[in-house]
Formats: sequence, structure tokens, C-alpha cells
Amino acid sequence: MDRAPSVILGLCSYTHDSSAALLVDGEMIGFVEEERLSQQKHTKDYPRHAVEWLLGEAGLTAAGVDAIAYNFQPAHYLAESPAALRLALSPTTRNRALPRARGFAKVALRTQLRSRSLGRRFPSARVSPVLHHRAHQLTAFAASGWHESAVLVVDSLGERQTTTIARGHDALHPSTHTLEAINDPASLGYVYGAVTEHLGWRRGDEEGTVMALAALGDPQRFRHLFARAVRTTPTGFVVDPAYFPPRVLTSGYPRTSRHFIAETCPERHPSEPLQDVHRDLAAALQERTEQVMLHLARRARMITGSRRLCVGGGVATNCVSIGRIIEDGIFDEVFVPPAPGDAGTAIGAAIAVHTSSRSQRPVSGVARACYLGPSYQYQALDLTPWPGLQQKKLGAETAEFLADQLAHGMIVGLFQGRVEAGPRALGNRSILASPLEPGVVERLNATVKFREPFRPFAPMVLAERSAEFFTLSQEAPYMSMASGVTDRARERVPAIVHANGTSRLQTVTRSQNPFMHDVLSAFARRTGVPVLINTSLNVKGKPICGTPETALDCLANSGLDALLLEGRWITK
Repeated sequence: MDRAPSVILGLCSYTHDSSAALLVDGEMIGFVEEERLSQQKHTKDYPRHAVEWLLGEAGLTAAGVDAIAYNFQPAHYLAESPAALRLALSPTTRNRALPRARGFAKVALRTQLRSRSLGRRFPSARVSPVLHHRAHQLTAFAASGWHESAVLVVDSLGERQTTTIARGHDALHPSTHTLEAINDPASLGYVYGAVTEHLGWRRGDEEGTVMALAALGDPQRFRHLFARAVRTTPTGFVVDPAYFPPRVLTSGYPRTSRHFIAETCPERHPSEPLQDVHRDLAAALQERTEQVMLHLARRARMITGSRRLCVGGGVATNCVSIGRIIEDGIFDEVFVPPAPGDAGTAIGAAIAVHTSSRSQRPVSGVARACYLGPSYQYQALDLTPWPGLQQKKLGAETAEFLADQLAHGMIVGLFQGRVEAGPRALGNRSILASPLEPGVVERLNATVKFREPFRPFAPMVLAERSAEFFTLSQEAPYMSMASGVTDRARERVPAIVHANGTSRLQTVTRSQNPFMHDVLSAFARRTGVPVLINTSLNVKGKPICGTPETALDCLANSGLDALLLEGRWITK
């Protein structure tokens, strides 16, 4: 390519959480996860719906794409194959050496073939594979809007890397420089996923359930086990293969050892009742995760000298760990992007290709942006497939009307504006409820979300009144940080306080989401409390509703009282 690419399509595809992002002359046209449009949760399919929407938004065809930014580099997988043979030197890992070497070589080839297949879809485009952790770093740093910061990425695996510490600089032309890296098999994400699976939940999907369960257990029982299994070092951590055998990138190789099972408990089947041993195991895992994350954050502070920290990767969704880092005061401010997991790497990969080219155009539309997906504001609505539903059009006082319904105890789905980026509903695809309503948590879990009764619900609060209810020392716009609560919160809104005394908080400013700011303000005038329960517009096992049709299905097939869909009040 003789010129700097003008149209760059960033892709996360063929692994999990497929997504697409589009940059045109450095401007973010949009980003969306494929699952929001296909309703296949964590889909690994090529993000066809997402790409079609993006190209339509930009008025382009596939022939108009100059560059494909793919979020993995095949060659870096291949480098692990010879390194894996060192495992043959230890009797603990000897049986994994050859399968691991073969597995990484196979994935390297598969990733190369996937890159080529993407190129065939776009006849004018060059495919540029981007190192996975670099994509994570750029997603986190560019979204912060900061001129400089430390960047910590912690996930399960990206090629060989599982943890990186970098320094980011230049808000207009975002760039990161990796200072330290930890390679597999030392992987905090791998350990958390392994225990999630051991406890009977889906690895790569339900780690948040284990984090919630941890608040009900006592870490003391397994504290020393996890201290041995995940041992910190001066520059990071290592994982003991006697408890968590090295990863093999093919199925049939368990992630926990017989030794781990003997010292903890047998694997729990999802249908089996929860026991104290399961709660205690979750508590010890969560405690160790927080300790290691805090250790890595301190390391990032020391080697970068920065007073600000961006955190990315799948482990960045562990909001309690992020809250611990903030509480420790290592940094003046901590930032987690709205899409810290693999889906978000589509954004970072596109930025990497843009900034690596000769383009002088700054990156725009990424900093502090979370509403990046499709909008259906002007789409006609046909309720024929849902004969039990009725609608009426609301006027200018929609926020006041919604606040009044919530104050009277209704549980309402909200579908407005552009789809959020990332795993959290942030007021555009949300289920809202009053935290003052008796039994609201039990009702939400049992009849609306159909999920475990111990799962907490997150609050959203007016940013300017957050300190009345929460102890977090900074804003939390993307519901990615756990905060302590004040005495007033315990007295007035105990429904949003989890068993560990924290809440996964979303602060709302008028500039971020004017409509939700108006709703919270109106609710506060009626109740004296500027706090609402906010959970995602979906039921357990389904993705967040990305289209009007899926939102209407959610209303029709759950205990929701009503749905506010682009100014239409829809009831059963």
C-alpha cells in the first residue's frame, strides 16, 4: 500500500466475542459486538452483521476498505512451540510438553489461514495482524483520552502473553510501549477461568458469578493453597503447574490437577447445590486475584512513573480488583475502557494500523465514548409478532414519566440511542428498577433475569451526588469499578449493597447520557434518592438486546412490567 490507509476495519473474529470497529481518516465511525445483532452470546463467527452495519453507516462497500486490522499475530503463537518443550524437563509437566508444542503450532497455522480468509472478503485491503496485547493496550489508552499513563493488560492469553505493562502517550496519535511482559503458563485469567469451570459455571462467560459468590465465602480455608498456586515475584507472578497444569490449546486437557481437586473439592456439576466449600473456594480465588492485581499495579507505577493507570484485558472486568487498586491510592486515577475484553481489541487493532501508517490525522471519536453501536431511533415498529403487547407514544416529558413509573415500583426495560460498547448496560440497553422497592432484588433475579439469587445488582447514580452514597474517589462511567458504600447507602438503598459491602457503580453525568441524567434527577425529586438499579436488558444466557425485536422478546418472555423503546411505552 503506497498511501496511508483511509478506511480501516478492525476485527475480532474466530475466537470468541466477535466484533468490528471502523476508522475512516482516524475517526471512529462505530463499534459493535456481533452478539448484539446475531443474539449468539460470545459468538466466534465472522462478525457479518457488525461489518454490514458499519459499512452502511459509512456509505461504503467491501471494496472501499483499505486495511483489515486483525487482533492476533500468527507468528507469535509459533514461537511458543519450541519453548513448550522445556516442560519435558519436569516430571510435573512432562506429559504436556509435546501436546502444548503441537497445539500452539496448530493455532499459529489456523490464525494465518484466518487472516488470509479475511483478506479475501475485502479485495482492496491489506490484512495487518496486530499483537493481541498491543490491541488491548491501545483500546484502553485511547479510550481514556489521557496524554500519558501506565497501561496494565491482564487476560488469559494473547499469542504467548498473559500480562503486559506498558506506557501510553499522545492522546491524538495514541501509542504504547511495552516495558514488561509475562508469558503463559503464568496466567491469572487462565486460573480464574479454570476455577470458574471447576465450580460448575461456564469459563469465559460466568467468571462474574464466581466473583459474586466469593462475597459469601471465607477465603481462610484455601488462602494458603492459592498463595502457593499463584505466587508473586518481584516482577509479576508465576503459576504452580502442580495445581494448574500448563495450557494445551486443544480440548481434552483439564485445567485443574488431581492435586488441586484433592486439596479442595470435586468438580461441581451445575445442577448440584452450592455448599460452603464452593463459596470458600471462590472467596480464596477472588482474594488472591485482588492481591496479584494490586501487586501488578504497584509494579506498573514503579516502572512507568505515571500517576494514572489504564487497565485492559478480560481480568479488567473483575470490578472488585479494580476497586482495590483505586482504594490503595497507588494512582491518582484509574481508567477501564467500556470494552476491556477481547471484543474491544477490534478498536485497538484499528488504531494500531492507523497510527503505524503515515497518516497525520488524529484519532477521534474513541476517547470517553461508549455509545458506539447501531441506533433504531427512527425505525417503524410493528407489534404484530407480539399480539399481547400494547404501545403508546410518549411526549417531551418522557424522563419524568419513566421516573414516576419507577418510583411506583415498576421494573422497566429501556432501549434508546446507540448500543453500548462492552459487557455492561450503561443506560441505553438497560433494565431499571427502584432500589427502594421491597423485595426488588429477589424479584429481578427470579422473574426477570432468571439467575442465581446471590447475584447483586449494580446502581447508577448522579455523578454530582455520588459521594453521598459511595466512597469511590473518582467517577466510574462504565460500571467497571466496585466501590465501598456510605452509611446513608446502607440505610436508604441496601438493595444495591452486596454481601462484601461494595457496589459495582455507574456514575452518570449530563454530558455522558443526558436522558439518564434527567431520569435520575426526576427520580431523586420524587424519592430523595438519586440512585437506580441498572442491569442489562437481557435474561441469563442471552446477550444484551441489540435490536428492537430482541428487546420486545425480552419484555414478552420475562417479568418486565414495561419497555420504553425509543419514546414508545410498551406494556403487556
